[in-house]
Amino acid sequence: MQYRDSAGSLALAERALAGALAGRDAEAEGWARLALGHYRMRYATPSEALVELEAAERCFVQSGDRRGEIIALVGQARCHWRLGRVREPLSQMMALRNEAMQLLNREERSMMLNVIAGCYSSRGDSPEAFAYLYQALRESRGGRSHGFDVVLYCNLAHELLQLGDYYEALNYINEGIERCTRMANDHLLAVLLLNRVLCLTDLDLRAEAMTDVSRLSALFERTGGRGGRVEALAAMALTALRADRADEANRLIALADGERGPTTPAEDRVALVVARAELLRVRGDQAAAVAVLDAAEPLPIEGLTLRIRCLFFQTRAAVHEGRGDAERALADLRRWQSLHQDRALMASKGRYQAASLQTELLRLQQQRDEIEAQRRASERAKAELEAINGQLSQKVREVEALQAALRDQAARDFLTGLFNRRHLSEVLTPMLALAQRHRDPLALAVIDLDHFKEVNDRFGHSAGDRVLAGFGQLLRTRLRRSDIACRYGGEEFCVLMPRTSAAAAQAKLEQLLRAWRATRFDLGTGVLVGASFSVGIADSLTTPGSTEVLLNAADDCALRAKRLGRGRIVLHGAQLDERPAVTP
Repeated sequence: MQYRDSAGSLALAERALAGALAGRDAEAEGWARLALGHYRMRYATPSEALVELEAAERCFVQSGDRRGEIIALVGQARCHWRLGRVREPLSQMMALRNEAMQLLNREERSMMLNVIAGCYSSRGDSPEAFAYLYQALRESRGGRSHGFDVVLYCNLAHELLQLGDYYEALNYINEGIERCTRMANDHLLAVLLLNRVLCLTDLDLRAEAMTDVSRLSALFERTGGRGGRVEALAAMALTALRADRADEANRLIALADGERGPTTPAEDRVALVVARAELLRVRGDQAAAVAVLDAAEPLPIEGLTLRIRCLFFQTRAAVHEGRGDAERALADLRRWQSLHQDRALMASKGRYQAASLQTELLRLQQQRDEIEAQRRASERAKAELEAINGQLSQKVREVEALQAALRDQAARDFLTGLFNRRHLSEVLTPMLALAQRHRDPLALAVIDLDHFKEVNDRFGHSAGDRVLAGFGQLLRTRLRRSDIACRYGGEEFCVLMPRTSAAAAQAKLEQLLRAWRATRFDLGTGVLVGASFSVGIADSLTTPGSTEVLLNAADDCALRAKRLGRGRIVLHGAQLDERPAVTP
């Protein structure tokens, strides 16, 4: 019941503990303390949880329950990395991994893999964290659903958020929140809401973020409790500041100060420092804001994510700029840029990790073959073979999980969430061949956002990124599932529409153009509304030939559309219309 009904689980665990102590039943006491330890981990502090989990371990050792002992050690490892100690618990879990995969059931194995992923995440090793999280999700889905899969949705969203993949993170968060409606676990709901607040705030969706801040505040007031809320309160305060709610931000920072203690993780402490500095900056006390931020350096690397380090230097650069200290502002912006590049390139590091896992897989296969040749010589060789087989199977699962994640990352554009040009090159040839074989039309549209350079020049490149992301979201929500939308390069996009003629594609894109004109962007320094795009369309029936012929025809039409005044659609082979395709 730990994930579906945490309060009910606590009540039963306390009753079980009382009965176990009265009956001097060490094994029953161990399981009761295990449940209590997990509850303390979520609603109290990691230090208090460790007391129960270490007591549970002693009970399991006394009763000879190795499975229970391993689960207690898994819980202890989670507490240690929450306290900022990562290396020792990670080494312990890796040493126990093979034994645990044999003794634990699927959901318990998923819990252990989740803890390993958390250790790697705290070290900033997202590729390894993703590999273990996807494997944990696979293990969890294989058994009965007790709600732990929602924990994994939450953790996957957190990891995606650290890398800036906000839209994919929101998919996992929204699915987790929907599942939480059938559960009674306020802690898990609060963590999911916090992750959504972080996503929405970084996407500058202030109103939506403040709605979740209000839900979180009400949740905290209802549940009370302590521990683990400093980061949440700091994040809520930053959201309130961006929504011009300084008084609310001040209240939230005061609450966070009241909960901060010597065991507060480094990530939470730095988040609170940033929130306090932002509040001082908003109130015009730039000198005090600088002092608060400078006091936090040097930043602890262990247990501090790239996201929070980026936020720290971005905030300090803004404060220095407000004071007119251009030299220090530029220095911090350069540090932010370097960290931001590390964050953006983190996904590519996963490819090297996949190659490493493949190499280890081949090594284990070779060892297995050698032991197979010696199997008949002795029983010891047989036992070694079984051990190697177990390692091989585990590595296969790890490689498959990581490769699946990497395939999706390699095909997607990081900013818009659409497919990238590489994916377009891979799918266009087989789609065209299939259309030609069945004599079906395949429409290809090249879309170019009008006056996009002016958006960057007027509002800044970050505003331009928001416009591109917004256009990507428009395509994802308005096109059919069978259509394939790709970011072709810069402000150019390409859409493939199977079984669709150029005329039918024109009708669909006219609807998209109307919707895009009606889209409003509040970019901070101004409002953008009435944007347009130019489109060139060709289909495989009216433009027979290779993929290059089809693509060039659509591209030429898009160029003609811009020359004719923009905001229009030009079809290959059709008589040109001098009027705009869609009335503004």
